Amino acid sequence: MLVVMEKTATPDQIDRVVKVIEARECTARPIPGGDRVSIGVLNNKGPVDAALFIGLPGVKEAVPITKPYKLVSRETKAEDTLIQVGDVTIGNGHLTIIAGPCAIESEDQTLTIAGHVKKAGAQLFRGGAFKPRTSPYSFQGLGEEGLKILAKVRERFSLPVVTEVMDFQTFDLVEHYADLIQIGTRNMQNFSLLKRAGESYRPILLKRGMAATIDEWLMAAEYIMAQGNHQVILCERGVRTFVHHSRNTLDLSAVPVVKKESHLPIVVDPSHAAGRRDQVLPLSRAAVAANAHGLMVEVHHQPESALSDGAQSLYPEQFELLCRQVVAIFKVCGGDEPI
Repeated sequence: MLVVMEKTATPDQIDRVVKVIEARECTARPIPGGDRVSIGVLNNKGPVDAALFIGLPGVKEAVPITKPYKLVSRETKAEDTLIQVGDVTIGNGHLTIIAGPCAIESEDQTLTIAGHVKKAGAQLFRGGAFKPRTSPYSFQGLGEEGLKILAKVRERFSLPVVTEVMDFQTFDLVEHYADLIQIGTRNMQNFSLLKRAGESYRPILLKRGMAATIDEWLMAAEYIMAQGNHQVILCERGVRTFVHHSRNTLDLSAVPVVKKESHLPIVVDPSHAAGRRDQVLPLSRAAVAANAHGLMVEVHHQPESALSDGAQSLYPEQFELLCRQVVAIFKVCGGDEPI
């Protein structure tokens, strides 16, 4: 149930609706955005009677929500959500390009790549300080040292930084250093981590699980929003299929489906979908043509010696070409603020 208040509703009238909801042992969640206040009714154990609210002072209407993901759904919020990361706006009308290495390996490596991607047109810098790896013997990241290097990137290049949080224990540390916190594909259904992300003051980039349906992905976003953090960006990164010509299969149909179902912005990670450098540019072009709100691309100046995912990392000159091409496509598709 969504209780929509009149534009002229007073704080006392809104508070009265909240008390009516809580008296039924439900959770009242005010929803930001638009020109009026709406209040979501959460944790109800059955249908909620609209008659409880119709007639209360300041209430415009009470709307049943048919989707299991209530706060994520366009039924709850029709207009697109814009997410602010530093001075960068992510969402409708903007094309946001996030770039950097898979892993922070050293200060010299990171600052070198940051200089390249900044010059080419990236607006956010990505890099893993904590790395979830299939093998326990693979490079696991530099930890807090890597986070400190990311802070230097922000300071020197004025690039907000995004990095992955792997567990509850290190969340506070990552939250302190990052401008945008990534929940990776392996943690998409780590529900305790999602709840902690919902308590964060940082925006969250939520990657789709490698075998997750869109409904499961949106429900994971609901976990975050249900805790009070409405700053969620969805990231399609490919799903596990039977193919061998790429690491994963990039599900570009997810972009229009998510944009229809949800008001949250969606970006695409072609690097992890492809697993191969030669596929990243065409997949990036296709993602922007499908009206994704942004890209997250891996770039390395020496990918042959990278400690993680060198085979899918673009050379700086390839990334420059990618930026030129996707900005042109964005303009053709009607974008009014290319970068």
